[in-house]
Amino acid sequence: MEAIEAVIHMKEVEKSYGSGNRQVQVLKGINLSINENQVIALKGRSGSGKTTILNLIGALDRPTNGEIYFQGQPLSHLSDKQQSEYRRTKLGFIFQSHGLVPLMTVEENIEFGLRVAEVSREEWSTRVKSAIELVGLTNRAKHRPFELSGGEQQRVAIARAISIEPPLILADEPTAELNSSMAFHIIQAFKRLVKTKNMTMIMTTHDPAVMEMLDKVYTLEDGRIETI
Repeated sequence: MEAIEAVIHMKEVEKSYGSGNRQVQVLKGINLSINENQVIALKGRSGSGKTTILNLIGALDRPTNGEIYFQGQPLSHLSDKQQSEYRRTKLGFIFQSHGLVPLMTVEENIEFGLRVAEVSREEWSTRVKSAIELVGLTNRAKHRPFELSGGEQQRVAIARAISIEPPLILADEPTAELNSSMAFHIIQAFKRLVKTKNMTMIMTTHDPAVMEMLDKVYTLEDGRIETI
């Protein structure tokens, strides 16, 4: 039987900030392998390192020690240009700050993400429509971010990330501003997408109801990780 290669493999990853007496070690020898077609979560107290892990996997930051592999390739070997390419074409980001372009409509924000990821223009219309329908914002497609609630803006950020159909989505508290019904709907949609589009999703969450729906949950405590 052919071995399954991990989408992400973290090997003895450490991350520290500061120096000397002021040095703070956030991550201490993290070992973690995540296979494709999964929705997994990182949980832990504020400051436990959840967002740090997402930033390291997303090549927005570099480990102090250790290595992170994406589909078997070490991220540390990528040049700045290659890291940028990796972020644009292999990843979908869902940030707590949403990161929407203020003067663009919902549709235009999603199109912008597709353009950056170099998705063929012929696919834009279909992908935008499908992503907007999936997050339940069809009647808000022509609205700009300032005309939307926080929860609706979060759903636009989700739609933009999934429309790219990347191998990996990194999501920082993607359901934090959603009511329980919409959170359930979004997580169910994530689970369908990872199965049908060969995607993998790594998210952070504090919501016990969301955790119950996921494939795996990893707890971060004192800079180390464990499975529950």
